[in-house]
Amino acid sequence: MGQGEYVLIKMFEQALQQFWEREAQNVLSGVSERNLCARFAMQLENTAHEYGFEGYYADPEYNRKQNGKVKTILDDNMQVVKITCDLILHSRGEIMEKDNLIAIEVKKSERAEEEKISDRARLRTLTKSSFDDVWSYDGETHTEHVCGYELGYFIELNKDENSYLVQQFQGGEFVTQFGGNFGL
Repeated sequence: MGQGEYVLIKMFEQALQQFWEREAQNVLSGVSERNLCARFAMQLENTAHEYGFEGYYADPEYNRKQNGKVKTILDDNMQVVKITCDLILHSRGEIMEKDNLIAIEVKKSERAEEEKISDRARLRTLTKSSFDDVWSYDGETHTEHVCGYELGYFIELNKDENSYLVQQFQGGEFVTQFGGNFGL
């Protein structure tokens, strides 16, 4: 793991801890995943700036890429799929050499297992460095499909047990997981 990834991991973990401290009651009340992602986005963006990631935005439900086109990925069958990730930390295409930092998917524990599997597959795809081992980045041109996120996180929330599970993805693969408790 490079120094850059280490700093991103620490930054994410700090933002997540502060999110639990500030939003535990919100999580426990059962509000929507969208609301939680929006609240986490505020914390993530502020923490990113504290860590020196100026020019980056934490956007929930962001589905656009250059020139207003809808973001797409290639799935395992090489089919084009339109995507909207729950929350991303990115430069909105403004920092070409490192646009996409973190992709996050959030699911409540009571949601269907198929949805969780789909979210994890999306994170594996988003954290791949390229498709078909071809990377067309030349410093001026964006790739056709979204990829290259430094890190991906799947967060599963269990309000009944005041607990969470976080799974980390990098380079198109599951890397590690950790969990804990939040709330009062």
